[in-house]
Amino acid sequence: MCGITGWVAYDRDLTAERAVLDAMTATQICRGPDAGGVHLEQHAALGHRRLAVIDVEGGVQPMTVEHDGRLLAALTYSGEVYNHRELRAELEAVGHRFRTRSDTEVVLHAYLEWGEQLAERLNGMFAFAIWDARSEELLLVRDRMGVKPLHYHPTPDGVIFGSEVKAILAHPAVRPVVDLDGLRELFSYSRTPGVTPYRGIAEVRPGHVVRVRREGLSMRRYWALEAREHTDTLEATVATVRALLEDIVHRQLDADVPLCSLLSGGLDSSAVTALAARVLRDAGAGPVRSFAVDFTGQSENFHADAVRPTQDGPYARLLAEHVGADHTVIELDSAELGDLAQRATVLRARDLPGGIGDMDISLLLLFRGVRRQSTVALSGESADELFGGYRWFHDPRAIAADDFPWAVSLTGIGGEGAGPREQILDAGLLGRLDLAGYRRARYREALAEVPHLPDADPLERRMREISYLHLTRFVCILLDRKDRMSMANGLEVRVPFCDHRLVQYVFNTPWAMKHFDGREKSLLRAAVRDMLPDAVADRVKSPYPVTADPHYPALLQAELAQLAAQRTSPALDLLDRRRLADALSPDTDPQSVRLAVDLALDLDTWLTEYQVTLDL
Repeated sequence: MCGITGWVAYDRDLTAERAVLDAMTATQICRGPDAGGVHLEQHAALGHRRLAVIDVEGGVQPMTVEHDGRLLAALTYSGEVYNHRELRAELEAVGHRFRTRSDTEVVLHAYLEWGEQLAERLNGMFAFAIWDARSEELLLVRDRMGVKPLHYHPTPDGVIFGSEVKAILAHPAVRPVVDLDGLRELFSYSRTPGVTPYRGIAEVRPGHVVRVRREGLSMRRYWALEAREHTDTLEATVATVRALLEDIVHRQLDADVPLCSLLSGGLDSSAVTALAARVLRDAGAGPVRSFAVDFTGQSENFHADAVRPTQDGPYARLLAEHVGADHTVIELDSAELGDLAQRATVLRARDLPGGIGDMDISLLLLFRGVRRQSTVALSGESADELFGGYRWFHDPRAIAADDFPWAVSLTGIGGEGAGPREQILDAGLLGRLDLAGYRRARYREALAEVPHLPDADPLERRMREISYLHLTRFVCILLDRKDRMSMANGLEVRVPFCDHRLVQYVFNTPWAMKHFDGREKSLLRAAVRDMLPDAVADRVKSPYPVTADPHYPALLQAELAQLAAQRTSPALDLLDRRRLADALSPDTDPQSVRLAVDLALDLDTWLTEYQVTLDL
């Protein structure tokens, strides 16, 4: 996994702009700690930072290909293509010759053979830029599910791009400006494909290609979820899901560096870990390594509730013992989670305030511990979105709501459309933002995209809509979080449940099959049950953990009180003074304002470190 950046300008000579390109590339060192490189010519400048995973010696970037001493194309690439061996054989059969074993070179030659249609042939997670020196055109390509980020800023004579926004902001012509629409996107509890909170900076939409020419930019969608009739029986469907998962995990274990799995003890991560353990055992490669996060005093302080009915630790250990994993628990305490320096690291990784506090910080610290022993990790993201794992998939009120179902339980606090995070924002600002109205508009845009089968019954039609919303507007939030926290540590995280073959197949599986036994993720459970202990297979879903230590929210409250007393924080202009005073009152339970205090602290760090201009 790597970090990419670059600049195309048709009205200037970029060979004189090495210093700018170096500054942009340097922002991506965390994504690629192993090596870096640049490619400069008159109208194109490409930068790359490398995390070496496949062909450590040979996959140097930016990678170029020449013919008779003439440059044909240059590539800066981030990601993994899991079918690179098949593609290499196909390309060799028509005359292509390779110098390395890297999937990067396969992508470059695939472009020479198939042009921008190469995207349809790739199986993997990727974001890359190809400069075609023959036609002086740039191609920006992003994987189907948006696992890998790619942002761009159109200019009057070209484009500036980067894996992360920080690479674009390192260019002297770009300033971080956020307006009301930017804040709406930030606080809306959904992600609009292609949109960022920063004015003038967009993201390449998942499954899209952006082509940059002298005449301007154009966009093409090369993949989308399609409505297809599902004719398999339940038994055949379970078998197909299992076969797909076995093939996917086998492919995603391809690495020339240490590899592991992330294991929470939930169904999703347990399935991935068990499948990986079997592949490695059959190959004589030893036990799978697994990692979990836990918190000091969690057993003593944990109280089961409807959201988190069980702790992860016992289930993760049970699964690890069952499959013979080499299991490591990384335990964190409240001092680490409340450290303002760690909060700043998270903010710089995200380029935006996350507002979920210790869930981000603990993930960052978990990945830091994992990276000391592994370079690649497999994770269970997207299974809940794909198989119907969240509780609101089974909540009639959320299903019937004219809104994103995950947002239904978060509205109505601190102003219409706001949630617990926003409860201490300025009331006037919340009124101007009209988060409920913004989210309704985005919700209807998403509904208009949903592909339907004719004559579907109302429930099946509605559950197809809910599935589509999750796979295009919700999972991207989690994928982005996982990417930023992992790459801040130079760790590559692979997500088997995002394989487009599995996603397309399960998307079209009738809802009655997805919960055939009346439970969440029935289809996935049936596909992997034989590999898991019953206690793990039957465990009710519990989300990513948070620390139960009561000292943590009290620590946050104290940090916000100190910030408010200084009276110089730019975040104070966004907060309601009365609500802020209430949140800091000794009579207020710190737990009740935990998310709001987290967001306020994040806003302060963001506005201060990034010198954001708020155009409100």
